[in-house]
Amino acid sequence: MNKFVYASALGASTLALAACGSDETASVSAANANPITAEEVEAAQKAWGEGIVTIGQTFTDEGDYRQTATDHINTHYAYGDDATVLFKPTLAAEDQFRENFDEALSYFVGKEGTEDGGFAIAPFTAVRWENNGTVIDPDGDMAVAMGNYYFTGTDGSETKVEYSFAYEKDDAGDLKIVLHHSSLPFSAN
Repeated sequence: MNKFVYASALGASTLALAACGSDETASVSAANANPITAEEVEAAQKAWGEGIVTIGQTFTDEGDYRQTATDHINTHYAYGDDATVLFKPTLAAEDQFRENFDEALSYFVGKEGTEDGGFAIAPFTAVRWENNGTVIDPDGDMAVAMGNYYFTGTDGSETKVEYSFAYEKDDAGDLKIVLHHSSLPFSAN
């Protein structure tokens, strides 16, 4: 979105909230006082990748991988935070979009009777990020990062995946994913 239009929309929504006397005005003001930084985005990405590795390791160790995945989703995604999460995972064709927590969990750990085989239980030994860029809105309320991330399998091979993630801060000041889109790179073959 054009930065001027985006900034104007943010300003207008802030004024509208203030005029209504909404408690959300405090959240907007708090976010402006504690804007998202590029370093926070990189830390969130690193933690997300480590979480994926932990889910797979827990599965391999025959532990409670569903609980590990539940904790991962609750830590990193805004499901349940009165926010809309737009999630389009890489390996999804029939159910392309994961609109709620249960659909996200199904993608990460699998669910019988669906296309979901359990992406995060593969397992992976590492996730490496290469950001093409990170854009933080003028008020610091949202950050969007785009690039490639690489998932290392147990045989040492890497799978390259393209991603776009958007983050907002929750009431505790933690970054939460509100947009997750990933796909395999285009192949002309």
